[in-house]
Amino acid sequence: MARALELAKRGLYTTDPNPRVGCVVVRDTHVVGEGWHEYAGGPHAEISALARAGESARGATAYVTLEPCCHQGRTAPCTEALIRAGVRRVVAAMVDPNPQVAGQGLRLLEAGGILVECGILEREARTLNVGFVSRMRHGRPFVRCKLAMSLDGRTAMATGESQWITGGPARRDVQRLRARSSAILTGIGTVLADDPSLTVRWQELNESPTPARQPLRVVLDPQLQISPSARLLQLPGRTLIVTTGDPGYRRIKRLAAGAEVVPLPGTPDAIDLSALMTLLSDRAANEVLLESGATLSGAMLRAGLIDELVIYAAPILLGSAARGLFQLPELHRMEQRIALKINDIRAVGEDWRITAQIQD
Repeated sequence: MARALELAKRGLYTTDPNPRVGCVVVRDTHVVGEGWHEYAGGPHAEISALARAGESARGATAYVTLEPCCHQGRTAPCTEALIRAGVRRVVAAMVDPNPQVAGQGLRLLEAGGILVECGILEREARTLNVGFVSRMRHGRPFVRCKLAMSLDGRTAMATGESQWITGGPARRDVQRLRARSSAILTGIGTVLADDPSLTVRWQELNESPTPARQPLRVVLDPQLQISPSARLLQLPGRTLIVTTGDPGYRRIKRLAAGAEVVPLPGTPDAIDLSALMTLLSDRAANEVLLESGATLSGAMLRAGLIDELVIYAAPILLGSAARGLFQLPELHRMEQRIALKINDIRAVGEDWRITAQIQD
């Protein structure tokens, strides 16, 4: 199963919106076939592994990181393929949270005479597909908030100047976060101040996956202030501008070449963030990377919509007048503090990357 998880990780950047899945077929203690889901619409992991195993799959055990699918999508059900191949036993890391499967795949395998086990390295399998699990179970994507700060907790000078707080290795590491994300989310303030591209720079990762996709770029712009000349509107890939009310035909027409404009409930200053999560889930977004200033990051934190923080801390000090990480109401007592669980700390070049989650 550990080998199957390694194979599944090969699809980290390419399977979206499908889950990342790996499969290993073993007969008489020998691996006779391996496979992983390479890209959405392509063969599933089980199909690739069975093809490599050929007749050796008969009587073998298939280790797969996610319950085999039992419904017809862009590809045929994997349960049928496993039964036809004569596999004797299937070991799954976890049940598929997709309501179209959700245990039915395992039951069909048992009905077909196959021995079934489930739950081997389940935590690792869930971690690999944390966004897919969130969307299927909770109806919203997994939100990862990326922040860069000085050691005194500042993200930009009082003037807004922020390039560059961290060094090159940390910025390349951010490209990996972007590459695995379904969407990159920011606010209009960041777009007006920094004119970001919000793209994956594959050349910095020394990788060129097929297909080399770009995440959906999402800009929250309640009053539709974005300029048609904004950099992210000129680049390949999809851009979604989320506004409130009726943005007006002429304004839509000016932006139409570079973006889709969608109205959501909200106020002149803020989008309804719960409605935004529903919108992104309906568009099959599994993992969302939040790259924004303190206002939007603070609003997402207050709404309980940030699942993970990835903070790059640089060995510099910016002073007390510089801008902070989150715009939050003043806390008067220690019992009001927001507790974090640190899951990982490691050096990235001269900076430190802290991965944490909000404690309930």
